Amino acid sequence: MTDDVTGETCQWQGWREATERALYGPGGFYLSPEGPAGHFRTSVHASPLFAAAVARLLGEVAEELGTAEVALVDVGAGRGELLTAVLAATEGTELVVRAYAVERAARPAGLDPRITWTDRLPEGVRGLLFANEWLDNVPVDVAEADAAGVARYVEVRADGTERLGAAVSGADAEWLARWWPLREPGARAEIGRPRDEAWAAAVASLAAGRAVAVDYAHVRDSRPPFGTLTGFRAGREVPPVPDGSCDLTAHVALDACAAEAGDGLLVELVTQREALRRLGVSGGRPPLSLASADPVGYVRALASAGEAAELTARGGLGDFLWLTRRVPPATG
Repeated sequence: MTDDVTGETCQWQGWREATERALYGPGGFYLSPEGPAGHFRTSVHASPLFAAAVARLLGEVAEELGTAEVALVDVGAGRGELLTAVLAATEGTELVVRAYAVERAARPAGLDPRITWTDRLPEGVRGLLFANEWLDNVPVDVAEADAAGVARYVEVRADGTERLGAAVSGADAEWLARWWPLREPGARAEIGRPRDEAWAAAVASLAAGRAVAVDYAHVRDSRPPFGTLTGFRAGREVPPVPDGSCDLTAHVALDACAAEAGDGLLVELVTQREALRRLGVSGGRPPLSLASADPVGYVRALASAGEAAELTARGGLGDFLWLTRRVPPATG
């Protein structure tokens, strides 16, 4: 018996395989010249205040490690926007930043030569690993409960047409049972096991410091009943179609990632609003008295407050979750 390469079996794929091909395969969405910034705004693009906050966080990590020379590993680096801004923010300080951009796309022309461009995690570095909107693009399979309540893999064609496939089994079934049980027919979930594993590998790549993941996320007590898989193109949400024409993204079960990465005493999960507040970013308006004393300064401060408000807004970027895993230096 020979395989029919034009038959239905080759048209239908699980969402994990289809997403991998659509985002990172030949002609994939994330390999396009304009990169993700051509289609949607992240916190990095929303305001330079975000990079300034990351620079302050990097300084905290360097102080904890007792060194002025510290690594900054940007996982899912886009076109290097965050690293470029952090390097600019740390100029004139005592910090010596070893910058690594981890990205599957080719190195952009004209990128700061201080940035090492790589498609894999550097091993054994000491410093801050920062993954902003990376895990939501780690491909995952989708499951749906059938009429009998059995969780089945959702299969998809390149045009976005779906059908139910085989029953979910093995490690995927164990993950669903623990983290996202499907209790009603028609309920859907994204099986986050590959993201847990990706995050654990990222944490393990650090010799010492902190690993931080920032993403659209949810936790076990508030899982969305029908999943979150969607598409984005040119700044607009569109149906998820795995043909390379749009981003494919799904919110992250960050509590599952946190558990996979080990010792709970070293893990923290807070909103972006809280994380940025600790790093000096808030949306408070400048005092009106500044308007008469320093009109130009008041306008600047007002603009900065507006950007900070966007980064910390309820119902928007402020609701992102920050997962932090501390990695103490090895002893002995």
